[in-house]
Amino acid sequence: MGLGSTAKKIQGISDRAEAMYKQVQKLQQRITGLEEEMDETHDTVTRMDHQLTEQRALLLAIAEEQGLDGEEILAEAAIDEAELEDETDDSATDGETTAEATASDTPAE
Repeated sequence: MGLGSTAKKIQGISDRAEAMYKQVQKLQQRITGLEEEMDETHDTVTRMDHQLTEQRALLLAIAEEQGLDGEEILAEAAIDEAELEDETDDSATDGETTAEATASDTPAE
């Protein structure tokens, strides 16, 4: 009788090991797929960055041709963008603070 229960235990362990092995294989496949996607994304971002650099140089050359200071325009745009982000961050923070204050003013039931 002891050998039968030992065989069942070994079979159970073997089944669990096989299931875990299949899970590990699936994880390896997912990781490989994610690595490939990451490589493709990196290549795309690198290509887009290069294109953006070329476009910026072209726009700066056109601006200079038109008698405009392209660098000044870009600096002003960056300042405007930063100010807009600050306003957005401030309004989001104010909303959270108001919600927290309202929640703390409400009596617990």
